[in-house]
Amino acid sequence: MEVRELQTRSLPLQLREIPQPPKRLWMRGSWPATDTKYLAVVGSRALTSYGREAVAMLIGGLSGYPVSVVSGLALGTDAAAHRAALSAGLHTVAIPGSGLDDTVIGPRTNLPLARDILASGGALLSEHEPTYAAHPYDFPSRNRLMVGLADAVLVVEAGERSGTLITARLAGEYNRELLCVPHRIGDPHGFGAHIFLRLGATMVTEPQHLLEALRIASDETLKETRPEPQDLSNAEQAVYALLENPLPRDELVRNAKLPAHEALSALVSLELRGLLKEEFGAWRRV
Repeated sequence: MEVRELQTRSLPLQLREIPQPPKRLWMRGSWPATDTKYLAVVGSRALTSYGREAVAMLIGGLSGYPVSVVSGLALGTDAAAHRAALSAGLHTVAIPGSGLDDTVIGPRTNLPLARDILASGGALLSEHEPTYAAHPYDFPSRNRLMVGLADAVLVVEAGERSGTLITARLAGEYNRELLCVPHRIGDPHGFGAHIFLRLGATMVTEPQHLLEALRIASDETLKETRPEPQDLSNAEQAVYALLENPLPRDELVRNAKLPAHEALSALVSLELRGLLKEEFGAWRRV
């Protein structure tokens, strides 16, 4: 697919209004529909299994909604975000640090992913000449395009020295909503997310939180409905009723208004019946 230079007037308005708008842009592929919201996903190149699971679950839950996932085509979080978008049938925009010719796109292991993005109707975007090879100093500039294009920015993982911290700060400077995936206390991969959560970022634990941040109304007709379970004991019914939204176990037990051992027993029973499961430290309906 050929590389074409874009006219400034054809760029999304939010990208034209950032403090340092791109003077020139090149594209391969296509923009999404005009009513689409853009979600930038950033995080560590050394993505953990927890982070990979979070990306797959959160982006997978956006299937059927007008969302384009924006990331940088790098290893780790970027690649996982693009692949999750493709699996969910979502549009995705990759913004590498290089030009867009196949000979310079890197890392080379992600060239097939770039081709998959184009084949799916997505886009590759760059402010560099098509055959420009990326240098380390190009990536902060690239990140400003990701944040500038986005309606919201999701931080999955960021260690104490991660470049993702710089990208997350840009979200504040560009007035984009910053979203963060929480981690276990003391987990070094959650350093950045926890810092920004303390500073007022929005915690994200389920796809609905992303839809709220993007101002997209949830359409229940897009979701599979499941009939209410039958033959629940009084304790099981009390626990199940509380989980219209995910809750940590301790909060669930407190709110059930049952002796702790009865609430825990009901929780185990509901899990064994396949009605509940625990994800990211919270219990939710299946």
